[in-house]
Order: sequence, then C-alpha cells, then structure tokens
Amino acid sequence: LYVRVGISPVSTEGAKQNLESESSWREFNTIRTVAKKIWNAALGKIEVLGGRPEQQKIFYTALYHCFVVPNTFSDVDGSYRGRDGKVHTGQDHVQYTVFSLWDTFRALHPLESLIDSARTLDFIQTFLNQYKEGGLLPVWELAANETECMIGYHAIPVILDAVRNGITGFDQE
Repeated sequence: LYVRVGISPVSTEGAKQNLESESSWREFNTIRTVAKKIWNAALGKIEVLGGRPEQQKIFYTALYHCFVVPNTFSDVDGSYRGRDGKVHTGQDHVQYTVFSLWDTFRALHPLESLIDSARTLDFIQTFLNQYKEGGLLPVWELAANETECMIGYHAIPVILDAVRNGITGFDQE
C-alpha cells in the first residue's frame, strides 16, 4: 500500500501543487533513496572521528533531532499563511514554523548558525515576516500563531548570534 500526502498552510490547491512537485514522478524506493541522501547530507555537516560506535550513534541521533523542527511552512511557489491570517507570496526564502525559541535559543540556534547559515537566514527572514505581519518577533510560534506560552523575547539572541557569526542578507535594523 502506497500513500502520498500533500499539505499546505495556504490551500488545497497548494497541497496538490506541493505533492505534484515533490513526489508525483517518484516511486517509493526513489523517494526513500532521495530522503536518505538528504538526511546524510544534513547529518554529514559534522563528522565525528572519535568515540565508541554507540557514542557516535547517540551524537548523530541528537543531531537528527536538531533538524526535525522548525518545519517548512511555505508552499513550493513560496506562498504561506502569515501571522495576519493572509496569504503572502513571492518569497525568496523558505518560511518556517514551530519556533520554540525559549527552548532552542541557547543551543540549537547557535549550532544552526555555525553549520547551516542559509537555514539560519531563512529563520531570521521568517522572524522578520512575522514581525511585519503581527507586530512581534516570535516567542513560541506555531503555524503562524504566537502561542505566548513562554516568557522572554528569544528571537533577539538568535538574530544577534547570527550577526556575530557573519550571517547577512536581512534588514539588521
């Protein structure tokens, strides 16, 4: 039994386009092979040379968990549903969701800024879009909604750390 599922934060048509773009031409084994290559590239950003095999397995499992969220929140055409509830289009970056910044600003985001500056830049562009659309940088954002369930304003240290690591391409003001 093979099941293909398309999702979109924008529309049913967006879900159909995402599904068509991402998997319509592939068989299951091809999709599995491509997914394995993508995960190996992500996990290969850090190479562990020492330790026992069990320790390496623990490390790479933890690194895998680093890439599980935030999640892509834009369709293949760049459209996404914003914090204002409106559909926005024409993005030149991936829009993300699920920013548990209270939990991640100390370790996950500094690691991301070192090993994946492009993804970090997309995160920051997402933060700035959310600010434009809702008047607030994300605190604990979920599906373009601010949950307001944590204290602090932890998007700021994420942005500052990125700047200190030389990540540019966004409006720093």
